[in-house]
Amino acid sequence: MTTKANRELADFLRRARSQIDPARAGLPPDGRVRRVPGLRREEVARLAGVSTDYYARLEQGRRITPSAAVVEAIGRALGLDAAGRAHLEDLIGLTSAPVPRRARDVQRVRPGLYQLLDALDGEPALILGRRTDVLAANRMAKVLFTDFDRLPAAQRNYARWMFLGEDARSLFADWHDQARAAVESLRFEVGRDPGDQATAALVAELRHNSREFDHWWEQHRVHQRTHGSKRLRHPLVGDLTVEYETLTLPGDPDTTLYVYTTEAGSPSRRALELLAGWTATSPHVQPRSHEPGM
Repeated sequence: MTTKANRELADFLRRARSQIDPARAGLPPDGRVRRVPGLRREEVARLAGVSTDYYARLEQGRRITPSAAVVEAIGRALGLDAAGRAHLEDLIGLTSAPVPRRARDVQRVRPGLYQLLDALDGEPALILGRRTDVLAANRMAKVLFTDFDRLPAAQRNYARWMFLGEDARSLFADWHDQARAAVESLRFEVGRDPGDQATAALVAELRHNSREFDHWWEQHRVHQRTHGSKRLRHPLVGDLTVEYETLTLPGDPDTTLYVYTTEAGSPSRRALELLAGWTATSPHVQPRSHEPGM
């Protein structure tokens, strides 16, 4: 592990340990006063079946590499979900050594994916890349969320828009839930590729400019978005709820398609259909961008 990965691992383990309720973990009261919330190091070690010294060295960020069985036991002791266990494995280095990414500088969207976005014309759809960079969006996504193509290229990032965009807070009725999930997704990505300088720069910018982002970043929770829902208060069609599914592209794990749908016959479906009719004639929604890097 690199020094930065060691620090990330130490921080993640400490914070995960602090969030565990001893009673729910099955530990009987021992009469000792708990000066800090959560489990003690020796309790995590006991639950995981390792020595206290071994776990303490791991939590201190020492250069040791546990076996897969030990990592699984620690994840179980800390009550980690699937994303948390994957993050722990990334930080420890159990996952396959990362292949050098083809283009750390620029991600490109192949023509077939633009055609796919066009084919999904009735449903909002986004293509996100590393660190939630918005690589492409169809016309429905532009009018449902924002027209990312109108932003400077360096600012076309979903997490950045969520925290620093002028319209995101008023658009999302569940802004706190969506914004927090964006933070936790970035945390997950940092674990996958801790050396990515562009991600580090984005995190630094958001921590400097958003108190909420900085607070949630410090909690070191992780989340991997695969599906879910968003509640919006759209300025044109009012309240609606969209469900989303994510599709990671085979052979390109850094690129993800997000498709947003509504329940058939619901007020949300009618609102989306009304929005679709409006965008079909609106001069304000521009065709998708084909500029380099997008």
